[in-house]
Amino acid sequence: MTQRHISHPEGLPACAAGHSARHIHDLRGLAAGGGHLVECKCRMTSKHAEPDAALAEWRRIDRPARRPRQPQQPQPADIVQLPLRLVANAAENAA
Repeated sequence: MTQRHISHPEGLPACAAGHSARHIHDLRGLAAGGGHLVECKCRMTSKHAEPDAALAEWRRIDRPARRPRQPQQPQPADIVQLPLRLVANAAENAA
């Protein structure tokens, strides 16, 4: 058999869909398509020569989704606007 399951004492994080992940080591050479990968029911990482690279890719792919930012509420202005009136001088209008 060319594949071996590697167990981790701390466990692997589940994917975003909640499927449990497993670490597989394909014992064939890298040129023949071997390497380390992490997979679940719905997705898998590409094969890597180092197990840490496969685990890092899995954590990058399946990190928790970010919550959208709450829109900022407009702050009330501290400036008071006084009413502006244009009053024409009667003497200037008479001329």
